[in-house]
Amino acid sequence: MLTESLFVRLEAKPGKEQEVAAFLAQGLTMANQEATTPVWFALRLGPTTFAIFDSFADEAGRQRHLNGPIAKALMAQAPSLLSAAPVIEPMDVLGVKLP
Repeated sequence: MLTESLFVRLEAKPGKEQEVAAFLAQGLTMANQEATTPVWFALRLGPTTFAIFDSFADEAGRQRHLNGPIAKALMAQAPSLLSAAPVIEPMDVLGVKLP
């Protein structure tokens, strides 16, 4: 059962929207390599607003993800791509339906 999640809101700098979208597309490759990240979504919420939603079986998995390659790459790229620091919101999963 997935019990923990993260919602990360990203606001692209003007003119950097395509680069943020490309960065998130590359993130899927990294997410597929994380055994403790079974659910990972890259989302576009609006013209300049993006997000990542992911879920984990437990807090340890969430912490491994927060200290893993996607988070490190995001923090390294944030100053050049984003107009503000990523907003990282931990959440509890109350229910889930997966295929």
